[in-house]
Amino acid sequence: MENKKFNLKQFIIISLITSIWIHIAETTRALFVAFPRIEAFFGDKIDIIGLESFELSHALIWSIWDMLLTVVLVFMLWLCIQVFGNNTKSIFIAGTMSCFATLGVFWIATVNTGLGEWSTAFILVTIAWAEFLIGAWIASKLYSRKQ
Repeated sequence: MENKKFNLKQFIIISLITSIWIHIAETTRALFVAFPRIEAFFGDKIDIIGLESFELSHALIWSIWDMLLTVVLVFMLWLCIQVFGNNTKSIFIAGTMSCFATLGVFWIATVNTGLGEWSTAFILVTIAWAEFLIGAWIASKLYSRKQ
């Protein structure tokens, strides 16, 4: 066990750097996979916010959402590093648990309320899982630099 004291400044810097990846991955996944599938599900019943109607307010909310995902991921990784060390096991556990505790729950609730399909949820959560594993790897490398 590394059992180091939580360093807020380090956590913020690592979260900000890792959030660049999360933001790029989330935006790409949404624009090229999620929005088209959601639009097909709803048909002409609602307008899906895509590139043609994207506004500054959408970008701000999207950035806050991505930052929330990143903070959960980086903190979960820090906890795993405390228990298992900075290794592949910590990356896998942090990435997996963060993904399923955030986007997994989101998509289960979306499908459960009739606002989505299981096939869409499975595809999007699987892609997000890969994104989170890469994000955890990035954060792991950043944590190892600040020993």
